[in-house]
Amino acid sequence: MRNRVIIENVKPEIDGGRYYIKRTVGETVVVTADIFGDGHDVIRASVLLKHESEDDWSEFEMNALPNDAWITSFVPQKKGHYDYQVTAWVDNLTTWHKGFLKKNADGQHLDVELSIGVKLLTKAAEQYAADEAKEINKYGKILANTKDYLKAMETVTTEGFAELILMFPLKHFVTEYPILRVKVERDLAAFSAWYELFPRSTSEIPMQHGTLKDVERLLPRVAELGFDILYMPPIHPVGEINRKGKNNSVTANDGEPGSPWAIGSRHGGHKAVEPALGTLDDYVHLIKEAKKHGLEIALDLALQCAPDHPYIKENPQWFTWRPDGTIMYAENPPKKYQDIVPLNFECEDWENLWNELLSVVLFWVEKGITVFRVDNPHTKPIPFWEWCMAEVHKVNADVIFLAEAFTRPKIMGSLGKIGYTQSYSYFTWRVTKQEIIEYMTTLTQTESREYYRPNFWPNTPDILPFHLHNKNSNAFLLRYALAGTLSSNYGVYGAAYEFVDNVSLHGKEEYRDSEKFEIKQYDWSARNRITDLMTLINRIRRSNKALQTTWNIHFTATSHENLLSYVKIDDVIARNGFNREERSGTEGGEPNIIWCVANLDTENTAAGLITVPRELLGIKKRVNLVVTDLLTGETYYWKEDSNYVELNPYKSPMHIFKVHVYE
Repeated sequence: MRNRVIIENVKPEIDGGRYYIKRTVGETVVVTADIFGDGHDVIRASVLLKHESEDDWSEFEMNALPNDAWITSFVPQKKGHYDYQVTAWVDNLTTWHKGFLKKNADGQHLDVELSIGVKLLTKAAEQYAADEAKEINKYGKILANTKDYLKAMETVTTEGFAELILMFPLKHFVTEYPILRVKVERDLAAFSAWYELFPRSTSEIPMQHGTLKDVERLLPRVAELGFDILYMPPIHPVGEINRKGKNNSVTANDGEPGSPWAIGSRHGGHKAVEPALGTLDDYVHLIKEAKKHGLEIALDLALQCAPDHPYIKENPQWFTWRPDGTIMYAENPPKKYQDIVPLNFECEDWENLWNELLSVVLFWVEKGITVFRVDNPHTKPIPFWEWCMAEVHKVNADVIFLAEAFTRPKIMGSLGKIGYTQSYSYFTWRVTKQEIIEYMTTLTQTESREYYRPNFWPNTPDILPFHLHNKNSNAFLLRYALAGTLSSNYGVYGAAYEFVDNVSLHGKEEYRDSEKFEIKQYDWSARNRITDLMTLINRIRRSNKALQTTWNIHFTATSHENLLSYVKIDDVIARNGFNREERSGTEGGEPNIIWCVANLDTENTAAGLITVPRELLGIKKRVNLVVTDLLTGETYYWKEDSNYVELNPYKSPMHIFKVHVYE
C-alpha cells in the first residue's frame, strides 16, 4: 500500500491477462502503459521478460512519452511461452540527482545533499551483486569524503555518475502489474500459403476416383507454384447412408463419391482412410514425401459423423435422438445436411467424448500431421477447443490450427484468443476500396491484432463469391493478388480457381456441379495466367520480408476511385517508423519496401496519381525513388510527390513495386 506509482491501460493485454498474445520468433512486441504517481518525483518503469525455460528475468527499460504514456519493445528469440510484466517505481536516487544539479546551478552549498546521496547510493548497492555494488559504493565513498568537497561536487555532475544511476536504479516500493503472457510460434503460423485440392479429382484417367498416390504425383506441381501447405478435405471413409449426390441431391447414384465431410462408414471413422483414396500407409507416405518438397499436409478436422459412423453404434449417448427414435441430423435452416450427424457436446458422457476427440487429433499428430484445418469450430463449445489445443501442444507445440469459422466477429475473435493459430476471414466478401481499407484497419490497428491472425481466401469449396460469378480471369487474378499481398497468410481452393470455375448454382454463392459431391477432371499439366501469377506472387512473398507480415500495411492516397494503394515495410523498420539514419533492414542496410497498387475494376483500365507517403518513407527533401514492378520487371524513376500509374486488367491486376529511396 506504500507504492506510489499507478500502472494502467497496459497493452497488449487480452481480457485482463486471461489470454496470451501471439508472436513468432523475431516478431516485435511493443508494450505501452499509462504510468504516473503523485508529486513531481522521477518515475522509472521497465518490462520484465522470462521464457518458460529460464529462471532469470530480462529487463527492458520503458521510455516516457507525453501525457504519462510509456513504451518499450522486446523481440522474442525462441519458441514457447514468455511471461512479461510491467513494473514501475519512484526513483528517489534520480529525483535527488536532478534536484542536486538544479541547486548546484543556483550556487547553493550542498554538503547535506551529498550526505543524502550517499545514503541513497548505499541503499541502491544493497540491491545488486557484489561487483555491481562495488562500483556503486565507489561513488558513494567519493561523495562521503567531506574533506574533498570539490571532488564530490564534480563527481555528481559528471556523465559517468548519471550513467551509473541510470544503469543501477534504486528500486523502492515497486509497483508490479500482473504477469501477462505471449506465445511464440513457428514462422509458418504467421506466414503461409495454402493450396486446396480434392484428392478424388487427381487421377490421370478421366472420371476415375483419384488416390493419395495421385496426389503424391502432384506434389512437385504444388511446390513449383510456391505453396507451403497442401490442404485436402477429409480423407476419412465417406458415409454410405444418406449419401449426397451431384449438386447436393438428397440421393446419390451408383458411383457418386458423396461429400467427404460426411465422415464414417463400415470402413471406419476419424482414424481411418477412405478406401477409394488408399490406405493409412499411403497417407503417411504422402506426408513424408510432401516434406521432401517443402510442403506440409493439412488434415481437415471435421468433428461430425455420417449416419453410419462407428461412433453411433458404439456410443449412441454422444448423439441427439428424436422422440421417434431417429437420430438428429445437422441443420442450418433452411439448409439441411441429411448426410451429417452432429455430436452432442451437452451429453452426460461429455468427458469420454472430449477424450475420444482429443485422441483423434493426437492419432494424426503421431502420424506426422502438424497442420489442421478445423471445419466449423464455432459449432462446437469454445472451452472444448481451448482444452483440446492446449493438450495437443503439450505433445507438439508446433501444431497449427486454422479455424474455418465464417461466423460472427466476437466468436471468431474468441477462437483466436483460446488458441487457434489462424482463422478464415471476411476478406472473401470485402470488395470495394473502402471495404478493404476499413477491414484491414480493423485487423491491424485494433486489439484483435494481438490474437487473431487472418487467413485470406478468395474462394473455398463452399463459397463462390458473387463478385466472381461469370467473371473472366481478370477478376480471379485481382482477388488472388490482393489476398497474397494484403495478408501474410492466405489460401486458395486451387483447381477451381486456376481454371476459372465461375458458374454458380441458382445464383447462390455455391458452385454448380460442386466438387464436394462429384469427381472433377483437370489437366494438371496446364499453365495459364492464373498459375503464372500464383507462382510469381509466392516467389515475391518469399523474397520480400515486407510481405511476410500482415500488420505493417499503410494505405496511401490515389486520384482514381478504383486504384487501391498500400505500402508495406519490413517489421524491423515498421515498428518505429522508417528512420533513414538507422537503417536495419535486410538489403545492405536498406529496409525492404513494397508498394502495391491494384486496379479494382476488372474490365477497364484505371489511371491516376498515387501520393508518396513522405513521413513513412523518411523523405525530408525532394522525392527520389526507384521503383521496380516485380510482376513485369519494369523500372520507374519517381521524382514527384504524386506519380502516374496505369493498370490495364487484361495485362496485370496490380503493380507490386519494390521501392528504393535515395537522397
